[in-house]
Amino acid sequence: MKKLIFLVFFAALVTFSTLASAEPVNINTADAVTLAANIKGIGLRKAEAIVAWRKEHGAFQRVEDLALVKGIGPKTVEKNRENLMVETP
Repeated sequence: MKKLIFLVFFAALVTFSTLASAEPVNINTADAVTLAANIKGIGLRKAEAIVAWRKEHGAFQRVEDLALVKGIGPKTVEKNRENLMVETP
């Protein structure tokens, strides 16, 4: 049953990522699923950590601030820079 749930989730994630990849993702408003689907090298757990960091510390001021989240480094930010944006809600 767990495998079936995972496969359904993964299929939805892949489908959503192809639909959403046309424009940058706002790291201040996107939910964890959207972040995981649009940021290369970021899975659902790390995306949930981004959302948790944002709830605890407030909105990101710059794309580079994403590296403040534990486990996300400057290389990941640079690799995804074109696909990320920061707008305050």
